[in-house]
Amino acid sequence: MKCSMELENLIMEVFNINEILFIILGAIIGIIVGYYIRRNIGEGKIKNAEELAKQIVEDAKRDGESHKKELLLEAKDEIHKLRTESERENRERRNEIQKLERRVQNKEESIDRKMESIEKKEELIGKKNKQLEEKEASINDLYDQQLLELERLSGLTSEEAKEILLDGVRREIAHETAVMIKEVESQAKLDADKKAKEIITAAIQRCAADHVAETTVTVVSLPNDEMKGRIIGREGRNIRTLETLTGIDLIIDDTPEAVVLSGFDPIRREVARIALEKLIVDGRIHPARIEEMVEKAKKEVENIIREEGEQAAFDTGIHNLHPEIIKLLGRLKYRTSYGQNVLKHSVEVSHLAGMMAAELGADVRLAKRAGLLHDLGKAVDHEVEGPHVDIGVDLARRYKESKEVIHGIAAHHGDIEPTTIEAVLVQAADAISAARPGARRETLETYIKRLEKLEEIANSVEGVEKSFAIQAGREIRIMVKPDEVNENQTIHTAREIVKKIESELDYPGQIKVNVIRETRAIEYAK
Repeated sequence: MKCSMELENLIMEVFNINEILFIILGAIIGIIVGYYIRRNIGEGKIKNAEELAKQIVEDAKRDGESHKKELLLEAKDEIHKLRTESERENRERRNEIQKLERRVQNKEESIDRKMESIEKKEELIGKKNKQLEEKEASINDLYDQQLLELERLSGLTSEEAKEILLDGVRREIAHETAVMIKEVESQAKLDADKKAKEIITAAIQRCAADHVAETTVTVVSLPNDEMKGRIIGREGRNIRTLETLTGIDLIIDDTPEAVVLSGFDPIRREVARIALEKLIVDGRIHPARIEEMVEKAKKEVENIIREEGEQAAFDTGIHNLHPEIIKLLGRLKYRTSYGQNVLKHSVEVSHLAGMMAAELGADVRLAKRAGLLHDLGKAVDHEVEGPHVDIGVDLARRYKESKEVIHGIAAHHGDIEPTTIEAVLVQAADAISAARPGARRETLETYIKRLEKLEEIANSVEGVEKSFAIQAGREIRIMVKPDEVNENQTIHTAREIVKKIESELDYPGQIKVNVIRETRAIEYAK
């Protein structure tokens, strides 16, 4: 309020000064005009000039008075706004202070109630402790009296009584042990036949190694046998790093100047091969360099996949394919179906469908396009749930393929009834390509599906980061997330995966589950 009064007085003083200035200015103008009129016009017109000067002075006074009133009104409005705002802020502050006071008062009351309750509980606990101490002393006295009475009645000391009791327990345990051994022997006889069959099956599976070697093994030549030691590294750190990063098992044996890469996933095997060859040429083999070379190898394989997809499209004369479809086609180079390369099979189906369409007067381009893309789902069927036909249809629909091409993909295995001649031709071309003598081998497909299922089971367990099936499916290596799974939990994780494998997978022999927990700390000196 004091500030508002001072502001109002200041505005009034400004208005008074402005009024005086306007009056002085009007007088000066009147004098100048009168002087000019007297000098130039003559004495006859002095009177008119003086009247004009007076009029000008009066006009200046009226203008000053009007301007003064306007400024005064504006100042009053501003003072009213400031006063209203100040009162509103004061009310809000008073409300906040009152709320804080009420909260503090409530908390004080709550604390007082809790303190009273605690004091009562402490008093009650003290009484109960005193009663317990008295009861404990009484019980100890009774125990000593009863022990003395028992020794008197039985004629035995406590040590002699313990010995008699232990003798009885020993006899009972010996009897139960004999019964348990007999039950175990009986169960062993019942399981003997089943165990024998498992051993025979495991032997048969080991004999099948040569049958799948051409699609599960890659041989890398070495310049000399000394390179084997460098690949293994100190305490095996180099070979362990390479196996962990690629998921491929490196077999280093007595084979001269050669290392064998074993794994069912051909893309991983190709990455491992390229990385290992680069390391051999470079000569610097250590974990950091291995990581760098593996990353480069992955990029190189991605380029190869893209180039293979482009080449397949060029060979079949199919244009305007989505870039992602090109990549998926390239991935089929590393996919086999019953031992048959899926990319070559797709190109073959495309050519066969196109030739038959030409003979029948159907749409050659449509038949070739549907034939090339009919197995597109197999590029990701180990990553996406569902049959490859449904996956291929979803991919083709996602990348804006025509309805006729999508229908050809959906009908090529007879899941739906073909409604176009091109779909029928794709179905026939697929059967012809697969039925060629020696084109397919069912055992390989079953083998790879089992390994993929093995990795899928391991990856479904919580805390697993990635897993790799190696040693022809007789071992699986599992990397867990160190921040989620501690050292003790790794044993539990291994047991959980073993139980899932035993309940969900049919396999010969036994599978070794190897759970690895590794923590890495990386810093850079600058």
